[in-house]
Formats: sequence, structure tokens, C-alpha cells
Amino acid sequence: MKIIKILFLFIFLISAITYSQEKDTTVVFKKRVLESTEVDFLVSYYDQDGTHSAVSGGIGSEKLNDLATNIVVAMPLNEDDVLTVDLGLSAYSSASSSNINPFESINNPTPWQASSGASGNDILISAVANYTHSSDDRNFIWNADVSVSSEYDYTSVGFGGGVTKLFNEKNTEVSVKANVYLDQWQPIYPKEFEENALNGVTVYDQNGTVSNGYLPSFSPVTSVNRNSYSASFAFSQVLTKNFQFSVFFDILQQQGLLSSPYHRTYFADKPHFYVGQPQYISDYTNPSNIGVYELADDIERLPDTRFKLPIGARFNYYINEHFIVRTYYRYYTDDWDLKAHTFNIEVPVKISDKFTAYPMYRYYTQTEAKYFAPYQTHLSTDKYYTSDFDLSTFSANQYGFGVSYTDLFAKAKIFYFGMKNIDLRFNHYVRSDGLTANIGTIGFKFVFQ
Repeated sequence: MKIIKILFLFIFLISAITYSQEKDTTVVFKKRVLESTEVDFLVSYYDQDGTHSAVSGGIGSEKLNDLATNIVVAMPLNEDDVLTVDLGLSAYSSASSSNINPFESINNPTPWQASSGASGNDILISAVANYTHSSDDRNFIWNADVSVSSEYDYTSVGFGGGVTKLFNEKNTEVSVKANVYLDQWQPIYPKEFEENALNGVTVYDQNGTVSNGYLPSFSPVTSVNRNSYSASFAFSQVLTKNFQFSVFFDILQQQGLLSSPYHRTYFADKPHFYVGQPQYISDYTNPSNIGVYELADDIERLPDTRFKLPIGARFNYYINEHFIVRTYYRYYTDDWDLKAHTFNIEVPVKISDKFTAYPMYRYYTQTEAKYFAPYQTHLSTDKYYTSDFDLSTFSANQYGFGVSYTDLFAKAKIFYFGMKNIDLRFNHYVRSDGLTANIGTIGFKFVFQ
């Protein structure tokens, strides 16, 4: 009997020790947020044309071409943390921007011709770094980001962060984000406002008579800073295995120089003055005549504060393994009296295991800001004025189509990177004020193997 008790005690001790060792050495498996480094390479080409250039006071060519590239690198630092770096380079040429300086030289004005100055071409360089941390159960995520961008007359520095919480087995998601952008202009003014710019240039009045009565209302801007503050709130819910929706709203406040120093304004109650060599006196009354260049009365002037409030919702419905419907609606309002509605729909169609096609459509409409008026409509007694048609009343339609190739196993390789996805899109944009645009993009996603 004593032997049995000793044997029982021995077995109990062995079991306890074994249990303790298993408890101490058991490793809980935790899936990494990002398994390996991913690299996205994006290229886009954009072109537009229209007849309401803000640089020329609401008239003239809006022709612009832009080629942009982005490289986005997402790197897992450990199981929970990811660092993402987005480097961008954008180069454009613009007929309207070149009219900031329509003079090739002081003594040889070339009205309405693209100048060779920096304003006709520009390069935008940008960089964004984002750090994201996920909790062990992946139900809480926080992130912080910093950004910087620069072009020939504008620099921007930004920083921000946010938190996201998931509930209900990840079927419910709530997020809050905040960002601050501290920007600074290096003001570029229309050429006629520069000191001695018109020396040696013949100036005509609206009657076709040589005149020295050109006295613009121009004065340089007193502030070159533009600060933007934003807070974003979003709620997402999976209602069924087929239906998901989300709602969001943003609060944005801007302060500082909110107008563009190189946008011209022409007043209705002031005499008009021109340079150029018209064949007929009537040419002076034709603002688009390529032989005549009208000297501005002032630059665009806008308030130094602006409050914006966009509110929107997304609805996604999974029909079957081949079709998904994605919709988006946003209402926008601000204290400049501009109000807008945006509706977007995209229908991805899964053609095969690797190919998906998706037609897209977007409709947009807005009312004009209270400070907008077309060319030669503002009065010199107005406190604020702009002839930028981006702030006018208009509606727009955008039609698009895309094709995506996805290989989850990334069999195609370039060095140590497997190609996971190729995405190709094209969109055509038509605005009711005559502006048209096209944009094509192609993106490649590579994963380190």
C-alpha cells in the first residue's frame, strides 16, 4: 500500500513538472501584419485642356500635361510594426502657367505664347513616411506619419496620426485620424506687376491708342504661409457576408494665403490695357486673340480662412464570385458657400482566378463660391475676388475602365522580388465648362521573396 502511494505521488510530480514545462515553453503563434517587404511602382500620365485659365483671369488655354511616378515601399519591422515610405516625382508642362510670364524678354513681348521660364514647367517632389503598430490581437492599430513636398513656388511639411479599433470579431471598425500641414509660398506674380517689366513695351488702351495710363491695383501679399488642420472620423460595419457599409466625415480648417498669387483678375469698372500688335482695333475686345495680351488689374484675393466639411458613405455588395458592386457618395460644404455632391460606382468583374476587369463611373456637381465671377465681371470695390473656374458652378462626368492581374504566389520574379499584381486604369473626364481631361495609370506590386 505504501508502494502504491509512493508511485502515485511520483506520477503526480512528474505530471506537474511536465505541465509546468509545457506551459513555460509553449509559444503562441502570431501572424505577422505584413509577411515580407512589398514594393509598389506607379506611373500615371494626365493631360487636360479647356478655355478658362485662372492664370489669365478666367480665359485662355488650360492645356496641361503631367507625368508622375511613385515608389511605395512597405517594410515589416517585426510581427506588429510596419514602416511605409512613399516617394513621388511629378513633372508637368502647362500653357496656362507659362502665361504667368508671357514675355520672352522685356523688349520682345510674345502675348499668349508659352514662355521659357520656370512657370511653364515644374517638378513636384514628395515623400511620406508612415509607421503603423498593431496590437497582439490585431484589434487595435495606431499610426503616425510625416510628409514633405516641394515645387518651384511652394513647399509643404505635414505630420499626423490616428487610431483604429475593431470590434465584434472584426466586423465593426472605428477610426480617428488627425493631420497638420504647414505650407509656404514663394510668391510668383504676373509679369506685368514686376518692377520695370513694361519698360520699352508699347501699351495700348481699349481704344487702340498708345497709352501710359496703366495703373494696376496690385500690392504684394503680406503673408506667405498656409496652414491646414484636419480631423477624420470613420465607422465601418459588415452587416452580412455579402454587404458592408461605412460612413465618414472630415473637419478641415485652413488659414493663411489661400489664393494663388499668379492668378489674374480683370475688373469691369476699370479701363483695359494691352500689349501686342493687333491688325484691327476690334482685336482688343477679343480676349482670346493670340495677337493681344491684356494687362491684369490685380491678382486673385481670397479670405485667409476656410472651413470645410465633407460627409460621405460607402456601400459594397458582393453579388457572387464574379461580381461586386462598390458605391461611394460624398456631400461637401464650406464657409465660402461652395457645396458639392459626388457619386461613384465601380463594378469589379472577376474574369478568371488572375484577371479582374472593373468599369467605373463618377458624377460630380458643385455650386460656385461666393467670391467667384468670370472674366471682367468683378468690381474693383470688391474685397475678395477670383476668376478660377474650379470655384464656379459646374458638373462633371468621369468614365473609366481598369484591368487587374493578380498572382498570389508571385511566380514571375525580378531579382529577389516576385510580381504580385499589375493594375492598369484609364479615365476620361468631361466638365460642363468645357474642361476635358484624360488620365492613365499603371501600377506594379512586388513582394520580396
